[in-house]
Amino acid sequence: MKTNTHIDVELIEAYKSGNQNAMAQLVKRWHVIFCKKAFWIVKDADLSKDIAQDSWQVIMEKLHVLQKPSSFKSWAFRIVYSKSLDALRQQQKEQVKGETYKREQISLEYNNEENDNALLKEKLLKAILTLPMQQQHIIKLFYVESYSLKEISDLLSISVGTVKSRLFHAREKLKLILKDKKNRY
Repeated sequence: MKTNTHIDVELIEAYKSGNQNAMAQLVKRWHVIFCKKAFWIVKDADLSKDIAQDSWQVIMEKLHVLQKPSSFKSWAFRIVYSKSLDALRQQQKEQVKGETYKREQISLEYNNEENDNALLKEKLLKAILTLPMQQQHIIKLFYVESYSLKEISDLLSISVGTVKSRLFHAREKLKLILKDKKNRY
């Protein structure tokens, strides 16, 4: 659509004189162009329509201060451009807020996991201390010191079967103790 400055000037003057129909004709001439201009900047069809609408509100409010109606096109494009940039800034702020929120949630989850792990570790250590000394010793050698069943057997001068048996019974007692503590809370 080829724009004709003369038509714009006539419509603006008519609107300033109180002819509301003149604004409707001006909108009809320029609205699609404003939408395309906004879309070119924001790359979002719905947002570009909102920007064009917001731009028309500003144009209607400030048209009476436009001293040179022949400069309507560039004046209106600056408004659309400014509104488009405002929309992009708003999107970026929301995106940053969203990313910050996600990071905070991840941090909270991580801290909660650390707290949960610390509590679990504390409960487990207390539970181990309630075991008979032989079973405590086997648990510590196997899980804390990372000795193999054969190495524990050699260290304690007992058979591998005895190590397995003590380890099994220690685990079972720990399961019962931890399950009982969990049910109490």
